[in-house]
Amino acid sequence: MEIPTAFLLTLPWAMFVATLLWLASLVVRDASIIDRFWGLGFVAVAFSYVPRVGLPDTRGRLLLLLVTLWGVRLSAHIIWRNWGRGEDRRYKAMRETWGRRFPIVSLFNVFHLQAVLLWLISAPLFVATQSQAPAPLVWSDAWGAALVLIGLYFETVADYQLAAFKADPRNEGKVLHSGLWRYSRHPNYFGDFLVWWGFFALAQGRPNSMWAIVSPLIMSFLLLKVSGVTLLERDLQRSKPDYRHYTDKTNAFFPWFPR
Repeated sequence: MEIPTAFLLTLPWAMFVATLLWLASLVVRDASIIDRFWGLGFVAVAFSYVPRVGLPDTRGRLLLLLVTLWGVRLSAHIIWRNWGRGEDRRYKAMRETWGRRFPIVSLFNVFHLQAVLLWLISAPLFVATQSQAPAPLVWSDAWGAALVLIGLYFETVADYQLAAFKADPRNEGKVLHSGLWRYSRHPNYFGDFLVWWGFFALAQGRPNSMWAIVSPLIMSFLLLKVSGVTLLERDLQRSKPDYRHYTDKTNAFFPWFPR
């Protein structure tokens, strides 16, 4: 499985853009600006992968449409959710820990790290948009598009349900266990999981595409073990007394009927 040189050469561009965002974060004193551009970053790299000669074929256009829907929705949701709240508490904690060294630490530990992750995770976007010659759609494209759309449904509906729940002051300190949250403790993360396996499936109509499996594998690991379920579960168990009862009857990730 040979990784194309053209893909390797896009890493410096991703690092450069991340550095520009880092400079902006120093001006506004808000490192969480990187989170707001996470979804849009994938849209930008997907369009940058389009060959400079000619238009992408049907598979490439389908991929660009789906990643735009996903990326714009995600960034818009994060911007709306955090509007007027200042820097995310995770970065505030880092700022307190590192003190005066935080600016340079954040460049490498936040901005450049996320640039490398974005670049690696974007692998199927690169593969799916490369069309030396138009190729017909195959069954993997149908499966891929279906997974992305189902994932988008889970993400969008789960985020809406959670936002509506939190907006009601009567729910202060309570746990949402209705709607999609009745079947999974993290339906929005499950949706993201489906989206990236869907993008990988869309890439399978191209030759030399299996190396792009690095993308859904990394995203699955992040969602399940790093910045997703594991991190959030630890915080929720400390802050919400009823959360233990919720975990006893509801799957953590993959949706299923309550026990």
